[in-house]
Amino acid sequence: MLILNCPYCGMNKDETELSAGGEAHIKRFGPGSSDLDFEEYLFGRTNPKGLHFERWRCSSGCGKWFHAARCTVTLEVFGTYEAQTLASTKYKRSNYG
Repeated sequence: MLILNCPYCGMNKDETELSAGGEAHIKRFGPGSSDLDFEEYLFGRTNPKGLHFERWRCSSGCGKWFHAARCTVTLEVFGTYEAQTLASTKYKRSNYG
């Protein structure tokens, strides 16, 4: 089971107290985008082996969205950070697989 720390309210929560939001740091497309761009947004995910950045919502606490960096092989959590923070300033994929 994953234990993640919400960077907003500071509470440690297990994954059953959170809502998963999928891959973080993807460009989202909406109205006015091409069909190909919207298809890639809906279905195109990297699903890497190793370091992965995800979106989580503190649904049983403050209700805010945050990001987590974790290893998809070992489930090790490297850290969590506010959704407005860029992952590239905190973690490097090359260091974690």
